[in-house]
Amino acid sequence: MTQTRTTRLERGRGALGPALELVHTGRAPTRAVLTSELGVTRATAGAVAAELEVLGLITVDSRPTASAGSQGRPSHRLFVAENGPVVLAAQIHADGFRVALVGLGGRIVATSTGCGAIPADPAHVLADAVGAGAELLRETGRRCLGAGLAVPSAVAEPDGEALNPLHLAWPAGAPVRELFLRSLAAAGIPGVTDAIGFTGNDVNLMALAEHRHGAGRGARDLLCVASGHRGVGGALVLDGRLHSGSSGLALEVGHLTVNPEGAPCHCGSRGCLDVEADPLAFLGAAGREPGPEVSLLQQATDLLRDEYADPGVRAAADLLIDRLGLGIAGLVNILNPDRIVLGGLHRELLAADPERLRAVVADRSLWGRSGGVPILPCSLDHNSLVGAAELAWQPVLDDPLVVLAREEGPPPAGAPRLRA
Repeated sequence: MTQTRTTRLERGRGALGPALELVHTGRAPTRAVLTSELGVTRATAGAVAAELEVLGLITVDSRPTASAGSQGRPSHRLFVAENGPVVLAAQIHADGFRVALVGLGGRIVATSTGCGAIPADPAHVLADAVGAGAELLRETGRRCLGAGLAVPSAVAEPDGEALNPLHLAWPAGAPVRELFLRSLAAAGIPGVTDAIGFTGNDVNLMALAEHRHGAGRGARDLLCVASGHRGVGGALVLDGRLHSGSSGLALEVGHLTVNPEGAPCHCGSRGCLDVEADPLAFLGAAGREPGPEVSLLQQATDLLRDEYADPGVRAAADLLIDRLGLGIAGLVNILNPDRIVLGGLHRELLAADPERLRAVVADRSLWGRSGGVPILPCSLDHNSLVGAAELAWQPVLDDPLVVLAREEGPPPAGAPRLRA
């Protein structure tokens, strides 16, 4: 019997990664679905699931139940391991940082924040963020398999340099990946070495997370547009893969001009989405002076939710919706996505007046009235953090046996595939 199981596992060894990804993204809730998706025998799928359970990555329910009205034998249910390993995810934004421990399935286990002005030397805030993450690991006692970082800048590949951190005082070309790796090494986080820390643009990572676990799941060509604490970003998933361009710099949508006579932009142009449709623009249009107590995003969100009935706030929302819709329509004309998801303040603007935004996009896009693109709010909390975690999880999804390798030493360096 042992020899038979070993033979089945050897046949299915190459299926470990695809199987884990199916469970991780919720596409294989049962062993029967896993068998079908992998195209293997039921016995091989069982051996693969059992191996992933031994690795501590998933749980196989030993008390299977059939759903109402189903035919045939009930199938074992598959879950990511609730008390399994985690990765450390960090996000830097204009008003501070947030860190989290994230398990498989995009599940946030613990989180911590740091607020305040971001110093001009990125090494300082990265050290603080990693230190906060190390404290979460000590508190939870979780095993850590890697780390990922989201930053509000285009990140050039393969060196991991932040090329245009316009809303931070960082120098252009700051080597954020190298600095992140140094901070991880200095913190001595168990399981994290200088070979397994990854860095990406925050909106790219938002799109990755939403496509795998959120409102973008199932879309083939997904466009994500979001306003974070400052500025506007965009990302695109094409045919199931994150599109980052030839060197990681694709889809800087914040620098689409939507108001030629508008405010000066940090990029040197005028009237870009970056300065016409972000939280600071909304507060200014509503005649509100931003304060230091909470982030600009929180101030704008609270104003929109709590005082939308105020004529000045409503007018400011209408103005931003119109400019956002103009930018999105241009992107629809160029990219022809099958779904659009909005994050940050843009999610709140969509909730405030969904018909106005959809009408602006339809009126300005070539296919608008006859082939309207669904526009949905992002559904994940802290989706850029979840996306940063996806970077760190990717080597494990590619080869779950790397879990065993990391018990013995670090794996070879190499960037993960950004497969949504």
